[in-house]
Amino acid sequence: MKAARFRRLRHFTLIVSMLLFPVTIWYFSPYLIIMAALRHIINGSFITFTLMFVLGMFFGRLWCGFFCPTGGMSECFESFSPKTPRQGWRNSIKYAVWALWLSGVIVCHVLGKGDYSVQPFFMTDHGISVSNIYAYVIYYGIVLLFLIPALVHGKRANCHYICWMAPFMILGYKAGRALHLPQLRIQADTARCTGCGACHKVCPMGLDARSCSQGGEIRNAECILCGECAAACRNDVLRYTIAASGTPRIPHKG
Repeated sequence: MKAARFRRLRHFTLIVSMLLFPVTIWYFSPYLIIMAALRHIINGSFITFTLMFVLGMFFGRLWCGFFCPTGGMSECFESFSPKTPRQGWRNSIKYAVWALWLSGVIVCHVLGKGDYSVQPFFMTDHGISVSNIYAYVIYYGIVLLFLIPALVHGKRANCHYICWMAPFMILGYKAGRALHLPQLRIQADTARCTGCGACHKVCPMGLDARSCSQGGEIRNAECILCGECAAACRNDVLRYTIAASGTPRIPHKG
């Protein structure tokens, strides 16, 4: 599939994901998984985070680029704050948040009581997350929590700094590389690059795709495989490919 088609598909899936967020929000909840752990319940968010790690072994952070509702919201606010978030130590904040939270989940499972059970719809109304006015207050509070960093710091700042879900996919991606599994990647034919900078301008994560792809593919933990860089490139330098780690890069045909 051409990169331009991926771009249209991406915009469509992000819109659908944002519209469904009131239904799905509890399945990404770092709080409900702790409440469930105390009761030895495998809930919806436990299943979701596990799938993020497993699928990350093959698709990296594709979820962030195509399906994440809060990421889509952040992109909608780019016109208000189009600046690029600062890289560096701030990117480590999400790993600290993730490590502390995951440690809490493990402790709650150890201290929890009762036999284990699987309840995907735990604390939802027949699978629907937000089903009353009080839940909507919490919902909009969470939405605001994600939008403030994007408005203050720029493009998808919440993805860079505070997202507790990203480490699951990043670790899954690294595990997939270590196991030499076939993975979705953005390959680069650097010989065709003219340095126009179009890829950098459109990246929703504010990455310099040209610099990140010097080794023949974009390898950066903040890349969400959205393909915007590939769609913007007029010289067909960047394109999607599926290959295992260590597979020789096949040059683009002219």
